[in-house]
Amino acid sequence: MTEERRSRATEAFFGRRKGKPLRTLQVDSIENLLPLLKVDLSTQPPKNLAALFPADVKSIRLEIGFGGGEHLIHRASENPATGFIGVEPFVNSMAKLLGSVRELELMNIRLYDDDATQLLDWLPDASIDHIDLLYPDPWPKKKHWKRRFVSDVNLARFHRVLKSGGKFCFASDIDTYVNWTLQHCASHGGFEWTAKTSADWLTPYDTWPGTRYENKAKREGRSSAYLTFIRT
Repeated sequence: MTEERRSRATEAFFGRRKGKPLRTLQVDSIENLLPLLKVDLSTQPPKNLAALFPADVKSIRLEIGFGGGEHLIHRASENPATGFIGVEPFVNSMAKLLGSVRELELMNIRLYDDDATQLLDWLPDASIDHIDLLYPDPWPKKKHWKRRFVSDVNLARFHRVLKSGGKFCFASDIDTYVNWTLQHCASHGGFEWTAKTSADWLTPYDTWPGTRYENKAKREGRSSAYLTFIRT
């Protein structure tokens, strides 16, 4: 764990990068498919991020920490005119998603396998239509709350890269993190929470596929909150 902490690239990634050994096809995906799909931060970003995709896309959506990839694959499959950029440092999760990309021959996905703050700092101003942060690591111990991805500095990053009227969607089953996010977005002042009634934040998003983390929360008796903010 000490070595993992030393090897992380920037301030925002604290998790482990590898789990159980990859299967042969997964290794092939990491070695040969990921380089074709990975966003190259050593180059200048295009003024229009649609240029990153071979598909003809009209909008750009970013998912930070896609975990098992269920949500990202579902959204990319149902929205071929949207370009998706998925960020996930955990190698096993990336390998799983790459298998789905290969199987479904999706042409509207680009990936980044390191700290999301690097990608956010590379992106042009007002270049993203939608950001998803779904079931992020809650860091439940109060002494670790400073590690939560929702922070003043990262909300400033979100505000810079989102287009005016763009969406930031946050889902979690941890009450303290839900309240933390509401407080930080209110404090920032550039995000308007869209909920008018409790049903608005207790009801999953339209065509929501569910995730493994959500299913685990349900098994353990926890309900989830689905927050939507508009960038003002």
